[in-house]
Amino acid sequence: MTAMEPVRLLLADDEHLIRGALAALLSLEDDLLVVAEAATGPEALAMARAHKPHVAVLDLQMPGADGVKVATSLRAELPGCKVLIVTSHGRPGHLKRALAAGVRGFVPKTVSAQRLAELIRTVHAGNRYVDPELAADAIAAGDSPLTAREAEVLELAADGAPVAEIAERAALSQGTVRNYLSSAVSKLGAENRHAAVRLARERGWV
Repeated sequence: MTAMEPVRLLLADDEHLIRGALAALLSLEDDLLVVAEAATGPEALAMARAHKPHVAVLDLQMPGADGVKVATSLRAELPGCKVLIVTSHGRPGHLKRALAAGVRGFVPKTVSAQRLAELIRTVHAGNRYVDPELAADAIAAGDSPLTAREAEVLELAADGAPVAEIAERAALSQGTVRNYLSSAVSKLGAENRHAAVRLARERGWV
């Protein structure tokens, strides 16, 4: 990038009003250029492939694929694109997943547009920024007791799907799915799988 070339941005948020306002405010910065916007995870990936942004600003919760899943795909396909996640759900597990996916910035949606512009420059320069309060919460919460497979099966069970459907989607036997669900419920000290899903989501573990 030359000294005169602005930082190319992708903004992804399913709330159109917030995304539009953010695009307008960031466009006031001489060194920032919004080259694409998206409302869903898959759309964010498609826009990133088409426009090759320097920095992707992703909402954590989006239809189709959350910000962490998009960040994981971007790291594989466009390793030069830095990712900054903004969230109104600062749950501890989300931060740990984001850092594991190579996310460079993790901030609450309460941050001002001016501050966000500064943080975009920070991550573009190769540095990392995590909101101190979110970081402290993540440290205090500890690690998820669930294995990757237990978390996956629990997430598939979140919409109340029957065991047969979960087994098909996860490419597992029904007996294995029941075992994973039982183990997850036990580890979380929940009454049933629905309560386990709620607990895991509250802590950002699924």
